[in-house]
Amino acid sequence: MPHTSQPSFGIMTAQMQVEYADIVRVWREADDIPEIAHAWLFDHLMPIGGDPDGPIHEGWTLLSALAAQTHRLRLGLLVTSNRFRPPALLAKIATTVDIVSNGRLDFGIGAGSRPSHPLARREYDAHGLPYTDGPTAVAALDEACTIIRRLWTESEPFDFTGDHFELTGAFANPKPIQHPHPPIMIGGRSAAVLRIAAEHADLWNIPGHDLDDAIARSALLDRYCTEIGRPPTALTRSIHLAVDYEHPAHTRDAIGKAVDNGFQHIVLGLPDPYPTAVARWVADELITR
Repeated sequence: MPHTSQPSFGIMTAQMQVEYADIVRVWREADDIPEIAHAWLFDHLMPIGGDPDGPIHEGWTLLSALAAQTHRLRLGLLVTSNRFRPPALLAKIATTVDIVSNGRLDFGIGAGSRPSHPLARREYDAHGLPYTDGPTAVAALDEACTIIRRLWTESEPFDFTGDHFELTGAFANPKPIQHPHPPIMIGGRSAAVLRIAAEHADLWNIPGHDLDDAIARSALLDRYCTEIGRPPTALTRSIHLAVDYEHPAHTRDAIGKAVDNGFQHIVLGLPDPYPTAVARWVADELITR
């Protein structure tokens, strides 16, 4: 995808090994900085970095609290694990956040991190969640996207019978503020997830630690969109890039390469601890410089 417009920039504060007050401080500061358009949390139930027994806050609960304390930022989870919550319940939770935020939710969802990773797999065992293999999780994501969109848009109760979910008399009231529904972001890099993104997503996100791979995956997404008759330009490309406080030029170089290759939605991951006025630093050193 060629560069066709100015990119939007956001921050991500992974809510592990940090205090609630520190996250609130960063988000409130970012809310007053127009160069920062969006802010994100992640969706894990136990730390995946640092002290494995350290603190971590639940994503959707924290997102609703932050939605009530900000006024401008678009916000979301990068991205929700479809393995953690049934889709109808997730649709209700997300609707509540969209209402609390007065229509600022970007709904991120994915198949869930690979449970084969020890620090991710233990989340399931520790919380009594069923383990599902990769192909099953991807197929369930496809059904979940269909269910969630129907709950957000249909005016009458409906039944749904799929291979992974069965609903009777499904109905959502109230609906999200955003019409027809909050933008759907699907996160992931596998070919199977890219096919789902081509069908369901308004935005697609990928981690940017391997930029060449991210660029290749974006080209594959172009192909999948074309195969189903959807213009590839209809799907915004989003990338998560880690911030290097000590070497901001490294981050700026990564931003430049991503933007030059069609990524127009840039999420800058902030490592903890967060320096004083970190959002202002991001705007001055990484966005406008």
